[in-house]
Amino acid sequence: MKTIPKRINERLIRGIKKFQKIIDDAKARDINESDTVLIITDILNELFGFDKYSEITSEYEIRGTYCDLATKIDGTLQYLVEVKAIGNELKDQYIKQAVDYAANEGIDWVILTNSMHWIIYRIVFAKPITKEQVVEFDFSNLSSKNKQHLEILFSISKEGCTKSVLDELHSRRQILSKYFIASVIMSDPIIGGIRKELRKIAPDVKTDDGNIKKVISLDIFKREIIESEKTKEAEKKISREIKKQQRAKAKAKIKKQESEVGIEQKEDSLVSHNNGA
Repeated sequence: MKTIPKRINERLIRGIKKFQKIIDDAKARDINESDTVLIITDILNELFGFDKYSEITSEYEIRGTYCDLATKIDGTLQYLVEVKAIGNELKDQYIKQAVDYAANEGIDWVILTNSMHWIIYRIVFAKPITKEQVVEFDFSNLSSKNKQHLEILFSISKEGCTKSVLDELHSRRQILSKYFIASVIMSDPIIGGIRKELRKIAPDVKTDDGNIKKVISLDIFKREIIESEKTKEAEKKISREIKKQQRAKAKAKIKKQESEVGIEQKEDSLVSHNNGA
């Protein structure tokens, strides 16, 4: 994760303390959606660093429909914000509307919030278009002393957007997803390791990688995980990384061999020179 600049870190800490009080008061008064939008606008401005007049757009129109808020940097949309009244539970039907907005505009990120509860989604432009929840947090539970909490807020700040911190956060969360871990377990190095351990325990029992994969896929993992498109994507990513590492090792080996040959040639040349002398 990219280091949060001191100036931004201090702004986030101030913002947490200020808006926790404002949101608690708004919750007690059960304010409506319009007033909740005003609070979110101030959070985008004071906490996340977007200019209220040039980088935050309210009632953003997308093909005849409207999203509550949108953030921009140099005219480029960063993410959409769908706001509900502070007393409203964030239902799935609300995010479907926001996802439709983002899909029509080609935007990767959508935030659904009632000011207290925040959910950040990544739009997956596949067929059909879907969404993937990346982060969820309760503003009242944020701690200015918690590094992970500050990192989450930094990811959706103006500065975080310019550094693609949300994408980095998404990649980190993917590593720990059930789909990615399932793909790692089913990868050749891990299956090979399991086979070796089984042979240590029971040398007389013969097995191979195919049998082990079959047992894991049919009897241990859920079918919807193994056959999921997300698992297939993770498998491709792991395969690319393994090949990348193999190329790096091969390149390092060749470089080492060339270096050793160079040293030998230099030593031979020195010996020949001394003999000639």
